[in-house]
Amino acid sequence: MKKILIQLMIIVSFTLTSTFLLAQDPPPPPSDHGGNNNAPAGGAPIGGGLFILLGLGAAYGGKKLYDLRKESIEE
Repeated sequence: MKKILIQLMIIVSFTLTSTFLLAQDPPPPPSDHGGNNNAPAGGAPIGGGLFILLGLGAAYGGKKLYDLRKESIEE
């Protein structure tokens, strides 16, 4: 009985805190230094990170193919 009561209290507390967290204000719009309010949202550069991830993915795939080929030759 005590275990069920504790579980119920945890579920109720998570439910109540999640409704309070949904009541927060949205972030302010991005500032525009030119004054025409047509600034795109975000602005994080993804070019360098994208090439790093593509390179790591290609290296990982190459290693997997190398290991697969090496395993088939040994059999």
